[in-house]
Amino acid sequence: MSYKIEPYNHREAPLLVVISGPSGVGKDITLSRLKELGQSFHFVITATTRPQRLGEVDGVDYFFISMTEFSKMIEQGELLEYAVVYGDYKGIPKAQVRHALDSGKDVIMRIDVQGVQTIRRLVPEALFIYLSAESEDALVKRLRERETESEDQLKTRIATAREELKRLDLFDYVVINADNQIEETCKKIMAIIMAEKCRVNQREIAL
Repeated sequence: MSYKIEPYNHREAPLLVVISGPSGVGKDITLSRLKELGQSFHFVITATTRPQRLGEVDGVDYFFISMTEFSKMIEQGELLEYAVVYGDYKGIPKAQVRHALDSGKDVIMRIDVQGVQTIRRLVPEALFIYLSAESEDALVKRLRERETESEDQLKTRIATAREELKRLDLFDYVVINADNQIEETCKKIMAIIMAEKCRVNQREIAL
């Protein structure tokens, strides 16, 4: 008696990967390095009303828009999620995410922790990764070195980071982004994504 073994056709559904963490932890540089590695991800560009910093490029790092433009996007339901972050508005354009997923691409987006709860509610099958510094002292050091905040703003960001740590239940994974270890950080994120691609029950993203 012979047996025929049917091949297993494993389908890899596109992922919506949400990377978050406290201010100064290195979210931007992590995403920049992932882009340099040449992975076929769609990296979501966030819209923000905050001033453009030295070295940032409009349409690459963020969409820098006026409060009037941002208000219009809110009114027209064009944002998947938005929040006020340290006095400025940030939001994720909905059409950008939907188009990338429809094309079969994995989507990576960076949002602040306060926005994660909204995305978790709207897209429960998204993959949530919390990026952390190795210690609070290391985080304070990074914030001081970038010299973009006053002492009062620095204190606010540290207090916010402490509160955000209490919301780790919103995340699936934690990745430590240690000083001068960006390659290791990216390897861990890629390993998480690869493991998710090997799941028997794939995450089904619906927007």
